[in-house]
Amino acid sequence: MSQHGLAAAQEKMREGGVAEAAINTFTRLYGLLEGGASGFIRESDIAPLPDLPSETALEISSDEAAQALAQTAIIKLNGGLGTSMGLDKAKSLLPVRETPSGPLAFLDITIRQVLAAREATGARLPLIFMNSFSTQEDTLAKVAEYPGLAVDGLPVDFLQNREPKLRADTLEPVEWPANPAMEWCPPGHGDLYPALHASGVVRDLLAQGFRYASVSNSDNLGAAPNGRIAAWFAASGAPYAAEMSAKTPADVKGGQLVVRTADNQIVQRETAQTHPSDLEVSLDPTRHRYFHTNNLWFNLEALNAELERTGGALELPLIVNEKTVDPADPTSTPVIQLESAMGAAVAVFQGALAIVVERERFLPVKTTNDLLLLRSDVFALQDDYRLVAQVPAPLVNLSGSYKKIADFQERFAQGVPSIAGAESLTVNGDWTFSSGVTATGAATLPDPGTPSTVPAGATITESGITE
Repeated sequence: MSQHGLAAAQEKMREGGVAEAAINTFTRLYGLLEGGASGFIRESDIAPLPDLPSETALEISSDEAAQALAQTAIIKLNGGLGTSMGLDKAKSLLPVRETPSGPLAFLDITIRQVLAAREATGARLPLIFMNSFSTQEDTLAKVAEYPGLAVDGLPVDFLQNREPKLRADTLEPVEWPANPAMEWCPPGHGDLYPALHASGVVRDLLAQGFRYASVSNSDNLGAAPNGRIAAWFAASGAPYAAEMSAKTPADVKGGQLVVRTADNQIVQRETAQTHPSDLEVSLDPTRHRYFHTNNLWFNLEALNAELERTGGALELPLIVNEKTVDPADPTSTPVIQLESAMGAAVAVFQGALAIVVERERFLPVKTTNDLLLLRSDVFALQDDYRLVAQVPAPLVNLSGSYKKIADFQERFAQGVPSIAGAESLTVNGDWTFSSGVTATGAATLPDPGTPSTVPAGATITESGITE
């Protein structure tokens, strides 16, 4: 049954124009699934990371930083649509900050961060996006607004791959005539490697004299060009490095690096690879002190050698993602998505390193809670377009009424509240915010039972609204 399923999936991918490197990667992961691999990394088989070097302790001169950036390229993973937030276009087009000259989206800020770093250091600093078929057109239209962005001899983007969703009962490609696009899914961000191999981007960068790449997600505006880390990585001679950050109460998801006790090898464990009975201890900040920011650094020569050796199909662990073919319909056909994580390459590159960075290097937007935080007065947009926290970030928890972007925008049409003086902001029920609202302490809005309005100039405290 599974042999037929694999053959059918391979045929579907070839007919869909998927790169051979991606088909080879899918075939390998399918074999792991067929062999009974769960993808779980059990707590009993690992140990926490030892102490790591910290960015704040680095002694790097401005000349060293500039020299390292001169050999560095920036790669942003930009394939997401933000469907969980109700978006149908590139998530990176979502406005994040209001400025006197108009709103700035993720892409605007990312591009301007790179242009500012170029001006400050003289580095060419290419910016290259890994797009999906769904995000490419809109992204390239935004890039066209910045005519000086492209670097001669290099593309501004390359395409990620796609793979068929598999029926959970037969492991055959699912059929969904109501919306054939839902028969496909992205292969996880481990697809970076076959996509890079198929596109030739790494070879192009090497030909243009670049030696390092900084890779991060496009929804993480904290991962701005950083010459200090670039210089540390260049001096280390390592093939690969990961940025880690100290856990906070907000870090309930995401990958972490751990030590596999069988061979003392550093490996990555994603949330999906954590057995349910191990989840609580995996989140314990006294045992696992760091979380993975998904900001990575590559020596391009080492990366190219591994891509050539494997044909782009790096030997990454399987992640089994169980869903329904229509994510919005829990009664639709159960499917399995075969995925891998790009950070799992830490186990592929011998001599890989990790470094602890400040929280400001990790500012992703996965929910409207995160979006409110970045739009608020907790963060200030600097001249180099970095977003810098002015106070410790409060924990934001909005009710389901704000989950979708359209609903969020409607309820904060007059601006988000001031939360710089708050420890937390919890909104229960359905509230529309007027202008000039301030939250202090453990600010909490009770569920009013019916849609209600927070008056202009009101203050939200632990006890609710005061005017």
